[in-house]
Amino acid sequence: MAKIEFFFDVSSPWTYYACHRIEEFCRRNNADLVWKPFLVGAVFNKVNPSVYQRRENPIAAKDAYYQKDMADWARFLGLKMVKPSVFPVNSVKALRGAFLAIEQGKISDYARACFEAYWRDDRDISQDDVMHDIVTAVGMDPEDFFRKIATDEVKRQLFATTDDLIARGGFGSPTFFVNGDDMYFGNDRLELMQAALDRK
Repeated sequence: MAKIEFFFDVSSPWTYYACHRIEEFCRRNNADLVWKPFLVGAVFNKVNPSVYQRRENPIAAKDAYYQKDMADWARFLGLKMVKPSVFPVNSVKALRGAFLAIEQGKISDYARACFEAYWRDDRDISQDDVMHDIVTAVGMDPEDFFRKIATDEVKRQLFATTDDLIARGGFGSPTFFVNGDDMYFGNDRLELMQAALDRK
């Protein structure tokens, strides 16, 4: 069975799209999906500071196309996409919580709920009340959630996946690895991943 590692940060719009595609992709290919929450901001700080430089010095034509591209993908996938009131957002709580959702077998519903709260409903996922609503909606215990995401163990897990992505050559979200060492970056790389699996 093929293994697909999905490195994701909820703060990424393209990962919002990828989150709604990757499970069906893995089902279609009988592949094992491994969810890997990580801090994309930490990756930008360490290996990809050009992201911040671009934000400080925008290129009007490129930004206009960027917005069109996001709208085209939303339409193609049948998803609602808004421009969040808070951007960039601090996604640390949501990402730490993803490890708990993985342990409890709820990561699919949890991840989608986090992405949709932020990118569809314009809710600030850095806020406890928003995360409380998400956690409750997917059948997790909010008290347990907030206690555990504050522990050193969960904090270390998030640092570990972030460092792992950097060590393997990653620089943004979403990033996928097919069978361990074949890396793909971006929502629009699933077709290339399909080709790689077909070759094997």
